[in-house]
Amino acid sequence: MKIAPLGLDHIVLRIADLDRSIAFYCDILGCVMDRRRDDLGLYHLRAGSAQIDLVTLDGPLGQRGGGASTDHLGAVDGPNMDHFCLRIDPFDGPALLDYLRGHGLEPEEIAQRYGAGGEGPSTYIRDPDGNTVELKGPGTA
Repeated sequence: MKIAPLGLDHIVLRIADLDRSIAFYCDILGCVMDRRRDDLGLYHLRAGSAQIDLVTLDGPLGQRGGGASTDHLGAVDGPNMDHFCLRIDPFDGPALLDYLRGHGLEPEEIAQRYGAGGEGPSTYIRDPDGNTVELKGPGTA
């Protein structure tokens, strides 16, 4: 099996102030609110064919990442980015898991998750520096 990235599906940013971030990404940069998950503190913004997902630090998903970044000068208490997602082709779940394990990686089990292309199968792995990478198959728009 060989993975062929089709492009960036989405990135997930951890944010301290939802209103401030929506004003920046929507009002200034022109993104559009695509879906809200207030129960998770998760907000999907459409950015062309990709998405920027905002995760509030006080929400269930944001709390898993620890504290917030403290400033732009390098004093960091926690990460700003939760993960990024690559849309890949082909997406053959069992073959993909075998392929990744064959390269010494420990992928999570495949589950249906929402992304820029709608609900679709995906798994998570970590890169050599510990960054989380989601690999996503086709979605249903």
